Amino acid sequence: MLQFLPGPILGVLMVLLLLINTVFWVIPVYTLILIKLITPKGRPRDAISRLTAYLAQLWAAVNVRVVDTLLDIRWDIRIDASIDPRGQYLVCSNHQTWNDIFVLFKVFGRKAPFFKFFLKQELIWVPLLGLAWWGLDYPFMKRYGKAQLKKHPELRGKDLQTTRKACEAFRNQPAMILNFLEGTRFTAAKHARQNSPYRHLLKPKSGGFAFTLSALGAQLNSLLDVTIVYPEGANGFWDFMCGKMRHVVIEVRQLTLPDDFFAGDYESDTVFRARFQKWVAQLWKEKDQQIDDMLARSRR
Repeated sequence: MLQFLPGPILGVLMVLLLLINTVFWVIPVYTLILIKLITPKGRPRDAISRLTAYLAQLWAAVNVRVVDTLLDIRWDIRIDASIDPRGQYLVCSNHQTWNDIFVLFKVFGRKAPFFKFFLKQELIWVPLLGLAWWGLDYPFMKRYGKAQLKKHPELRGKDLQTTRKACEAFRNQPAMILNFLEGTRFTAAKHARQNSPYRHLLKPKSGGFAFTLSALGAQLNSLLDVTIVYPEGANGFWDFMCGKMRHVVIEVRQLTLPDDFFAGDYESDTVFRARFQKWVAQLWKEKDQQIDDMLARSRR
């Protein structure tokens, strides 16, 4: 533990070590991605994708080891779920800080597949990162706004078709898809602006969640509902690196999704949309109470 060091010095050292670890893994990961670019679709490309994800998971594991070795953080992790590193899962979580991603790496480690995120299609052109996301089979989704759909109604449903096609890249691979239902990080200002009915959460975005389920299909093993609590308050990344994040509580529970959630039409079927929104609202109500309970236990 290096908690005796002044915060800024500790922060610089931590960032430097994580940067060195990232540079170390860049060469083998990008080598595989370049090979993947010229490999036809099928088993050979799937094998390269699995190996690329494995290397990315090792990168994350080393980051976790560095933090565990040098920082003094109390981790309270409770997992009520059966997780297979060869399975496919959808993960929903509350979102308070960029550190949530690291927390999720710590919680699941190599017990689960490497995380994937839905990204806007335009992000594939981001230098270096776009190619890395493509190589890791992050699904790129193309969404059409209400104004665009009104002007071109023939585009309705195209966004879902595009995303389903993107998901085919890991249909035969392990996958863990992360979805922050709130769509953004929680802050007191956002909470007040939304007039959120929840004490600790922003309003969930049911449409994006329904879209994700429909695109992925029933091959998903289950939904993993993750609740993250920082009893001393959520810190930013720099404060985390400086050793100010001292206690994290995480609970994971496994939920079985109704079968029709994978096939329902959220955009056009008003009955299905109402039922889906009610289900998500109940999930968020339970999570809000769960956060109260977790905070109470952490103070004992």
